[in-house]
Amino acid sequence: MKRKDLTRLQVLTILGGAAVMLSLAMGMRQSWGLFQPQLIRDIGITAADFSLAIAIQNIVWGLTQPFAGAMADKHGARPVALSGVVIYGAGIVTSIYASSALAFTLGAGLCIGLALSCTASSIAMNVTARAVSPARTSLAMGSVSAIGSLGLTLASPMAQALITTSGWQVALVGFLGLVAVMLPAAFLAGGADKLAHDTGTGAYQSVGDAVREAMRHPGYLVLATAFFVCGLQLVFITTHLPTYLDICGIDPSVGANALALIGLFNVIGSYLFGWLGGIYSKRVLLGGIYVLRSLFITAYFLVPPTPTSTLVFAAAMGTLWLGVIPLVSGLVIHLFGLRYMATLSGVAFFSHQVGSFIGAWGGGLIYSTLGNYDRAWQAAVVIGITAGVFQMMMNVKPTPRVMAERSNTLMAA
Repeated sequence: MKRKDLTRLQVLTILGGAAVMLSLAMGMRQSWGLFQPQLIRDIGITAADFSLAIAIQNIVWGLTQPFAGAMADKHGARPVALSGVVIYGAGIVTSIYASSALAFTLGAGLCIGLALSCTASSIAMNVTARAVSPARTSLAMGSVSAIGSLGLTLASPMAQALITTSGWQVALVGFLGLVAVMLPAAFLAGGADKLAHDTGTGAYQSVGDAVREAMRHPGYLVLATAFFVCGLQLVFITTHLPTYLDICGIDPSVGANALALIGLFNVIGSYLFGWLGGIYSKRVLLGGIYVLRSLFITAYFLVPPTPTSTLVFAAAMGTLWLGVIPLVSGLVIHLFGLRYMATLSGVAFFSHQVGSFIGAWGGGLIYSTLGNYDRAWQAAVVIGITAGVFQMMMNVKPTPRVMAERSNTLMAA
């Protein structure tokens, strides 16, 4: 079946399933920081223990994402996504019954990390790009990413309300309800599997050939390396902002509301950058996001936080949150084509998750050692500005193979 044979309803069903799956997977993942103060008090883990578990979640996500992407490219997104939902549920159940740092790390770290590689941005963007025409790819990915941001506006306030009224275990039971909703969403997103792969007009290329081709492209190496800063900045904020506000004496509800506000403004930002990416330079937009995030972090952490400044900061960061997804995915498609998009996005995503590991664990380690987060946010700012500048200078020339295929396609038309 070809893309043009899909009805409008079928396209909307695939995109809707991808958006809901992404929304809930990311919404719960970005709300784990709300549980940190209670877990420290109740099961006796330290801030460093909690940070290490979230760091492992991110590095497992990064390590397994290329393999999950390759499985989706070869066998289809549906079995990968459905398996990921089941593993997500298993990770939450393990966390509910955790009584030690090791058990919590197994659930929230290992299981959730593996589940995210099967249900989050890489798989969602893969099915989105396959379901729409090339001219609408950037906008469609921005739209799915925007809807995918709403999960944080649901998961974060729900989790905080349940933690406050009934305890953190009940809040995790609430997360299990969201996992149940992910099952039909993953099934619907897998409708893209019926579409024939675009293999181009050139010679056959294996997944190994595709990875080797990408690793020889200087622009892809810059893209993947700069993606490191995205993970570092975002996971540092979602993991440590609630604790930072707690030690500053600010009500915990402010942290939950800030995370929800990030999700709300991310809807605007994701759609905006998806739309802008179809008109303007994706590399400049992507580099600009990294630089602007760094400037907002500097402005927020230079002065003592207040509820108002925290919410303003959350709105600003939310606008720049997942807008990177359509831009990175679009650049991968531009450089190498659509065939192995999930695999190559997954390889680049590993760099993102190394940054996430450092943002989560490093932030907790710095706080445990120095008693404050000053050196952590300062490092995030310096790295962010440096990566943003290099990203803006990325080589965006497609590979000779892709250029030849596109030239042949135009001549045939």
